[in-house]
Amino acid sequence: MRITISFLSFIIFGLHFSNAQSNKLFNNSNSNYIEFKGKIINSENNEPLIFANVNLLESNISTISNSEGDFAIKIPRSHSTSKVKISFIGFKTKILDLKSFDDKKNTISLDVFITPLSETVLTVPKDVERLVRETLANLERNYLEDNTLMTAFYRETIKRKRRNVSLSEAVVNIYKSPYKVYKRKDGIKILKLRKDTDYSRLDTVAFKLAGGPYNTLFQDIIKYPNYFIPSFIMSNYSFWVHRNSKINDTPVYVIRFKQRDDINEPLFYGELYIDGKNKILLSANYSLNVSNKDMASKLFVKKKPRNAKVWPTKATYRVDYAERNKKWYYSYSNASIDFKINWDKRIFNSTYSLSSEMAVTDWTEDEALNFPKRKELVDPSVILADSKIGFKDLNFWGEDNIIEPENTIENAIKKIQRKLKRLKE
Repeated sequence: MRITISFLSFIIFGLHFSNAQSNKLFNNSNSNYIEFKGKIINSENNEPLIFANVNLLESNISTISNSEGDFAIKIPRSHSTSKVKISFIGFKTKILDLKSFDDKKNTISLDVFITPLSETVLTVPKDVERLVRETLANLERNYLEDNTLMTAFYRETIKRKRRNVSLSEAVVNIYKSPYKVYKRKDGIKILKLRKDTDYSRLDTVAFKLAGGPYNTLFQDIIKYPNYFIPSFIMSNYSFWVHRNSKINDTPVYVIRFKQRDDINEPLFYGELYIDGKNKILLSANYSLNVSNKDMASKLFVKKKPRNAKVWPTKATYRVDYAERNKKWYYSYSNASIDFKINWDKRIFNSTYSLSSEMAVTDWTEDEALNFPKRKELVDPSVILADSKIGFKDLNFWGEDNIIEPENTIENAIKKIQRKLKRLKE
């Protein structure tokens, strides 16, 4: 299991600054904007919906809910009478008037989207575990067959008590080998990178996420099943069809899974959205069981101060696949870890959340694609915050942030594509 999620580890170390500087990146208070907050839950069981989408209609302003289902979105005052769309895969979408939002607490419940079997032409599989095994192993027919050059936008953030303290953004090339040939891991080359930290809010502790963009790339669980559920431990899980649904008019099984009751190690639980007819994984939302503090801490924490106890309180993941030219490919992924630090001789704990996400903006299949030399590629153990590439390239990034930390990185894709196109001209 340590091998399975070691790429999500982080390093914690003490900081001592006499003159902490506050960065404008995190001082986004503006009288021209109104902030709306809320919590998105499942109407069936009142559990929070993680990574649910919140979009302002007729605009590119959007955000996602965090590991507690909470969200915050800043709306221009000129759009204060507009509506927002709340959506989550497998649930019915809601459209709400901003005027209906309360000043203090807004709980938004989404209803499960259930498709009757008669409409989906799907029958409940007798052996659900077998369906999952076949889907995760189904590389030959449905996924990219050639070497592929992808361009992607990557972002990692650190928050203390839900306030941003660090933000890293990068545009990367992904050199992706064919899905059906697992001879070499994919490579990542950084094209543009910047990072900013507000040390005044780090409370004498700093974090480094080991792995950088590989944190999200290795969530391509079709290409890297050993980072998810290796076939040799699949028998440690229980699988069952929770319901039927649709994604982009494609009927899918919503398959839930969790570790068996007699298994004590921290394993995953969550939902898989599978096109049962063609055995294609369209999306996965899952979490790690972190109920055992000591075991969970050993999985994530590589280094820490001696006078601190650190343990994750929640670890959630998401991966989406997209289709083009009848071939499926990794499109988006997100990892979010919440954790606490208990310092010796201190009354109160420190709470932090760390997240990384990546969205593919474009890709081209090229059978003869040459991978760069190893020294040009990012090392899988890299700490992105330590890199110096591209920080001062204002011609690319501009004076202002490409995207606010609260908004989804999909909002940045068109801007990134335009900027990269200008560089090629």
